[in-house]
Amino acid sequence: MAVVTKICGLSTAETVRAAVDGGARYVGFVSYPPSPRHIPFHEAEKLAELVPPHVLCVGLFVDPDDDLLGEWLEGGALDMLQLHGTESAARVARIRKIAALPIMKAVRVATRDDVQQAIATYAAVADRLMFDAVPLPDDPNALPGGNGVPFDWRILHGVDVPKPWMLSGGLTPENVAAAVRATGAHAVDVSSGVESSRGVKSVERIRAFLAETARL
Repeated sequence: MAVVTKICGLSTAETVRAAVDGGARYVGFVSYPPSPRHIPFHEAEKLAELVPPHVLCVGLFVDPDDDLLGEWLEGGALDMLQLHGTESAARVARIRKIAALPIMKAVRVATRDDVQQAIATYAAVADRLMFDAVPLPDDPNALPGGNGVPFDWRILHGVDVPKPWMLSGGLTPENVAAAVRATGAHAVDVSSGVESSRGVKSVERIRAFLAETARL
């Protein structure tokens, strides 16, 4: 069975169509101004109109306040929220209640202990977890996610995760098969790995990534 794939950080109609036509199960829109992938909610709403019902639209937020969430949720374009900041378990639970949508909590991991701690903290309040890499400490342009940095996938091997989860962090068309074999992931997320330059998605790399995950 093909690995479920999310293409994140989309900002153009062309790349949304490439993701949908290539078989992505999720498409992601980023609301985080420091990111080169950031788009305002009215642009995300227009892009969401291109997405068929069987593909879920995910809004990515970093420590959002209630006003920002309300702005994005008002139009009903999103099917899921992805929280990629330092949100506490209590905050995740509150956002889930406010939004009345499934929540995916992204956590940055470097060790097996990090994985276990993330599960202990968020499994009870999130609908899905995402395991991402810790940004490089000497990278002045590091973001909460989408840095193109992988982690040691072996730390996930054999871990009992009580919620559905996605693998993220430095995935590319060239390494996603190895990452899935190492972790046993059934779902993966990619952003920088399908870009031609920072923040600029490549239709060709989106298609290549989706072709790889379809074979897994």
